[in-house]
Amino acid sequence: MTDITISTGFSDPERPAVAEMYWQAFGAKLGKVLGPADRALAFFTGSLNPDFALTARDSVGRILGVAGFKTRDGGLIDGGFRDLSACYGFFPALWRAALVGLLERRVEPGILLMDGIFVTAEARGRGVGTLLLQAIRDEALRRGMSQVRLDVVDNNPRARALYERFGFTARDQEHLGPFRHIFGFSSATRMVLPLAPAAQ
Repeated sequence: MTDITISTGFSDPERPAVAEMYWQAFGAKLGKVLGPADRALAFFTGSLNPDFALTARDSVGRILGVAGFKTRDGGLIDGGFRDLSACYGFFPALWRAALVGLLERRVEPGILLMDGIFVTAEARGRGVGTLLLQAIRDEALRRGMSQVRLDVVDNNPRARALYERFGFTARDQEHLGPFRHIFGFSSATRMVLPLAPAAQ
């Protein structure tokens, strides 16, 4: 892992590559809502905010993975209804916005909310995910947060195992009910990494 570096953000020319990585990671969950792929990629390319991304690179600068986070100031995917309308049209954007809104998570004081973590297929097994989690933890500490929070879906046991090895613990579970047929998973578990004792 010594040839891997972590830095904040990515350049504008790298946006399409990061959007493609994001779609590969989350397309199975978002495909029925944000597909077809060409429009989803256009939406993500325009909506990515590098200020809320920690990027892993190899020794020649190629992106190996990205961890996004969300605060009151924004998140990795910062697109709103106007951006959806630009890619899908006004009326198709209405129902897409309503469904995507079901997956939105509220930002809470003192908690850094992870906004997606994804690694290229070629880089898996090299410890990139662990390095990105370390970078997220360090970012949370730098911002004076007391916890890092993420949600992991029930059909991704490998990701949950990684989070548990890193020290995240499960808190509660949210079930999608009939919307599971749209998003391809039945429930999501909230996991939390404590960083410091809560203020008294």
